[in-house]
Parts: sequence; C-alpha cells; structure tokens
Amino acid sequence: MSSTPVSIRLLDREYTVGCEPDERDSLMAAAKLLDSKMREIRGDNRMAALDRVAVLAALNFAHELQLLRDDATQRDRELSRTLGDLHRRLDSLFETPPR
Repeated sequence: MSSTPVSIRLLDREYTVGCEPDERDSLMAAAKLLDSKMREIRGDNRMAALDRVAVLAALNFAHELQLLRDDATQRDRELSRTLGDLHRRLDSLFETPPR
C-alpha cells in the first residue's frame, strides 16, 4: 500500500502526515487523544509553549505505556507460573504408579 496524506489538528494547528489507508481511523483516533491530552496539560495557559506541552503529553503517554507493559509482564509471569503448576499436576496424574 502507499502512504496517503492525512490532515490532523493539534491545539488548533494543522499537520499533514503520511498514513496507510487502512490505518487512517487509528491515526485519527490517536490524534484526537493527543489533542485532548495536550489541551488538558495546557489548561487555561494559552501562552504555554507548544513544544513543552507536546513533550509533557508524550511523557504522560510513555508513562502510561510503561505501566501497561509492566502489568502485561506481570500477568505473563503469573500465567506462566499457573500453567507450569497445572502441567506438573497433569503429569503427576498420568504417571504410572509403581508395582
């Protein structure tokens, strides 16, 4: 597929980015989320520097992503441990008793 230009708005500024057609909806949703986070960070301070607002929004999202990754890693460990326990239990059920 070829990239097509898509216009997004962040803090009332328009940006054009390249995007695969099947990823457009996801990009638009991400842009809406980013715009919302940037507006939240900027608050009533209309004079806040755009680059500072963007960096703080990126840092917030990176932190949220790291928390999600940490949670997923913990769940994976717990699942592996539980599956290992179940596997050992099943193995012990199918062992032939000594004669």
